[in-house]
Amino acid sequence: MTGPLHQNPRERFVRGSRSAAGAVTVAMGMATAAALAMSAQALASAVPAMQDAVGGAETAAPAATAAPVAPVELALFNMDRLGLFLAMVLICGAVIGAILVARTGRPLRIRKLAALEAVDEAVGRATEMGRSVLFVPGIQDMTDIQTVAGVTVLGRVARTAAEYDARLEVPTSRSIVMTAARETVQAAHFAAGRPETYNDNGIYYITDEQFGYVAAVTGKMVREKPAACFYMGAFYAESLLLAENGNAIGAIQIAGTAEPSQLPFFVAACDYTLIGEEFFAASAYLSGERDQLGSIKGQDIGKLMVAAVIVIGCALATVGALFPATGATGAVDALRSFLGG
Repeated sequence: MTGPLHQNPRERFVRGSRSAAGAVTVAMGMATAAALAMSAQALASAVPAMQDAVGGAETAAPAATAAPVAPVELALFNMDRLGLFLAMVLICGAVIGAILVARTGRPLRIRKLAALEAVDEAVGRATEMGRSVLFVPGIQDMTDIQTVAGVTVLGRVARTAAEYDARLEVPTSRSIVMTAARETVQAAHFAAGRPETYNDNGIYYITDEQFGYVAAVTGKMVREKPAACFYMGAFYAESLLLAENGNAIGAIQIAGTAEPSQLPFFVAACDYTLIGEEFFAASAYLSGERDQLGSIKGQDIGKLMVAAVIVIGCALATVGALFPATGATGAVDALRSFLGG
C-alpha cells in the first residue's frame, strides 16, 4: 500500500512541509501582485496632477521673469565712513610725522615716570641694607605683551643692580620667560661692564601653577626679606598676596600692569605703580630709542585730536539741549553722521 496512511512518519512530514511552503509562496505572490497593482493605480492618478503643476509653472514663469532687475551699483569707497577714514589718516600721519621728527635729532619731551625714576633708589636701598632685589615678571608666557614689557623693565633693573653690585632674583612661572630673563640680565651685565657678576642661578623656574608659584615666591619673601620688590607683568588674583607680603616685610615696591582689576591692589600696597599705558611706554622711556619715542609722541597727538572732537561734541550737545533755537542739535547730528555714527 502506498497511500498516505501507509507512509512512514518521515515521508508524511516532508510532504506536509512542501505543501506548507508552496502555500506560503502562493500567498506571498498574491500579496506582491496586489501591492504592484495599488502602486500602478497611485502612479496613474498622480501623473495628471504632476502635468497640471508643470503646466502651471510654465505659465507662471513668464510673469515671474517679467519684473525688471535693478542693477547693482559697485562703489570703491563707502562715503558714509569718510569721517573715520580721515581720522585714521590724521592719527597715522601724526605718528609717522613724530617718528620722522625724532629721527632728525630734535629732542622730544616725554613726561617722567616716577616709578621708573625710583629704580635707582630701590636698588640702592637694597645695596645699602645688604639684601636682595626681587623681580616678578608676572604669571603669563612671552606671548603676552605685558610679559614682554616686564622683561624690558627687567633690563633696566638688572643693569642698575650690576652697577650697584646688588643681588637680583627673578623667579618665573614659565620656562620660556626664564630663558628670556636670563638673556636680558646677561646683556644688562655686559652693558654695565661687569659680565663676571652675572649669575644665572638667580633666575629660575618654579611652576606653571598659579598659586603654587605665588606660595613659593611669598615664602621666599618672608624668609629672605628682599629690600626691593618689582612686580612687572600680567597679574591676577595673586597681586594682593604679593603686594601685601612685600608691604609686611618693609620692602620698597614698584609695580606695573595693564590689568584694570588688579591696579587698585598695587596702588594701595605699593610705593610706585605704572598704570596701564605707562607700563607699555616704559620700554620707550628706558631705551631712549628715537623711533619708539616718536611713536609715543605721535600717539599722544592722536589722543589730543580725539579728545578735542569729544569736547566739541559734548559742548554742542549741551548747547543744543539748553538752547534748541541755536541749531546746535543739527550740528551734533551732522558731526555724528560725518564720523559714521
